[in-house]
Order: sequence, then structure tokens, then C-alpha cells
Amino acid sequence: MTHLYDAPLIGHGPRKVICLHGWFGHARGWGPLVYHLDKEAFSYAFLDQRGHGHRKGSGGPYNIAQIAQDALALADSLGWDRFALVGHSMGGLAIQHVLADAPQRVQALVGVTPVPASGVPFDEAGWAFFSAAAKDVGTRRAIIDLTTGNRLTGVWLDRMAQGSVAHSVEAAVADYLMAWAKTTFVERIQGQTLPVLVIAGANDPALGEATCRATWLQHYPNARLEVMPNAGHYPMDETPIALATAIERFLMAAMPG
Repeated sequence: MTHLYDAPLIGHGPRKVICLHGWFGHARGWGPLVYHLDKEAFSYAFLDQRGHGHRKGSGGPYNIAQIAQDALALADSLGWDRFALVGHSMGGLAIQHVLADAPQRVQALVGVTPVPASGVPFDEAGWAFFSAAAKDVGTRRAIIDLTTGNRLTGVWLDRMAQGSVAHSVEAAVADYLMAWAKTTFVERIQGQTLPVLVIAGANDPALGEATCRATWLQHYPNARLEVMPNAGHYPMDETPIALATAIERFLMAAMPG
């Protein structure tokens, strides 16, 4: 099922959830996770960020504020006054911007290997490496390999990297890197006490447990952290059943039916 934003909709339950993908992702790129979601208890909407997926031709701006605006517009068009948000990686930063823009509408946040509201620091070599990803599929593959602990089959790495190229435009990938690495708005989320779940991958060297504890758990007094064993930066592919279970167990408590 799709919507006017070409946003896939899964489920028909009373708990409404908007899902925002990561830098190399798209709305239909959440892997096997989608097969394990509870369609009776939840309604999920998966938004393509501008320049990705079915919105490759949308044009920019390719920044975090625009993702948040588009997420709120999607909620409005669906008639969802209140909802929870799930964000992977860059999408983890975007869900916090939605919270900053419309705190009265957001019931809970789930950050999956998420970028914090303080951005991500890079040294010069790291910035050059990540910046090459916009133009080079090999760099995208190397980044996916690095952030999953250099331990997964090349068949999957190839599919992920090639899928990223097929479902994004170069300008969006370039601009979104600047957006998720350099955007900071910690002051706009200060004092928020809503339920927050942060999911880190045990094999994610970039946005793993230590980073999440130093950022998300300091920013949100009611945040709790769950570490996915046997996962790196992409638990929706690596450990989809465990991820679905963790997300929905948390949201069932945070969003009583």
C-alpha cells in the first residue's frame, strides 16, 4: 500500500509510527524488518527523504530541517495528530528535529544506530573518505563494511551499496552528509521527557554503545539503551526479528492502546 508521498504503509493498528531511513537508505530499504512488524497493533509509514527512493526527482533542499517538515506533512496528510518516530542513522537525527519542531505531537522516539542531535565529528581523513561516497559505489560499500564490523558477506555489501546508488541522487548523498554530520540542535531538545529507546549495534564502531551513552542518554533523561548483539549499523538487515521485537515492546508500553 502506498500514499500520496509514495510512502509505503504497513499495518492498520491504532499506534501510529513514522519511520525515517538513513543516509544510504530509502523507504523500501528497511530489509527483512518489515516482515516482522505487528500489523494489528501498529500502523507504520515509511517516508522517502528528498532525493531518495520514489522521491529521487523531488529536488532539495537536502537537509535535516526539510526531512522533519516532510515527516510532519506526511502525518498531516494521513490524519495522524500524534505518533511515534523510528529513525535509522541519519533518520535518528531527523526524528529529533521533528520533536523539536512539534513536541506536542511526538509520543516516543526510537533511534536505531542513530546520529545524535550534536552531530558527528570527523577528522580530515574520515571526512575525505565519507565525502567520496556521493560519487563512488566502492566507497559506499567500504563504509557499510566498516560500520558493520568488517564481518559480513560481500554479497550483502554489494547489494546494499548498489541499492544505495540505484535509490538516490548524487547531490542528495553529498548534501545529506554535511547535514547529518554538521547539524547540531541539542539546545532545542533540552528538557524533553518523552520515552526514548536507543538501539546500538554491538559491532558498530561509529554510532555504537559508547557514542549513544555519551550523547543520546545524556540528552534525554528518560532514554534507555539496548545493544543488539550480532549487529552493526544495519540491524534491520542483520538482526531483524530481534530489532522488531525491541521496537514494538518499547512502543507498546510508550503508546498504550
